[in-house]
Amino acid sequence: MHHRKPRTPTKTAVRLGAAVTAGLAVTAVAGTARATPTRSIPHVAVAVDTAHSHADRIHVNQSDISFAIHEYGPTIAVTANNRATAVSTGCSPQNPCRSVALSYQIVTTAGANARRINATNLSRAVNEHCPDCQTLSAAYQFVVATPRLFHISPQARVELNGINRQVDALRASPLPIDQITRRADELAQRIKTILDHEAARAPRTSGTADPLADFMPTVTMHRHIR
Repeated sequence: MHHRKPRTPTKTAVRLGAAVTAGLAVTAVAGTARATPTRSIPHVAVAVDTAHSHADRIHVNQSDISFAIHEYGPTIAVTANNRATAVSTGCSPQNPCRSVALSYQIVTTAGANARRINATNLSRAVNEHCPDCQTLSAAYQFVVATPRLFHISPQARVELNGINRQVDALRASPLPIDQITRRADELAQRIKTILDHEAARAPRTSGTADPLADFMPTVTMHRHIR
């Protein structure tokens, strides 16, 4: 008989910070005191984030959390994929499993193509031969589209860091699944409020000759819970 070594609890997958694809270039003219202004160079950006939790008879309580921020400047195209998957399998009614996966993804993009982002946000919860198991997967995706290059402010990052810690606390929370779902939703709404405030201060122009003059910054939130 082979005995499997106990597995340590799933670690939280946290990536809080700017994932910036190179898009800005500064060049200087040698031998002169004048520098060429910074140019925004459109690029293709891809953001992929996942949370995956799998509970079974050996690992009864499992969880995984992902919280990521991706900041992109002007882009030709952006693909954003966010997924949460929670699986409970093979546990008995006397000792049911509990599996929780939460994934929060924030993506900022700018320019004429910002509103054409290819965004996918999915969650999946599966009970396999686990009738009394508790399984929750929740995916939250926030897409900020602005006409000009935009960065989340330091103050907003401090607030998002605080929410990140609260999301992480849900990983070991003994609360019932319905209360964890409610709390996850509340934190998502707080993120939306912060990003709405940030988008409202994003730079834009109103000149009639500007092709982006009618481009109002937007924050789109996608929510998928199973």
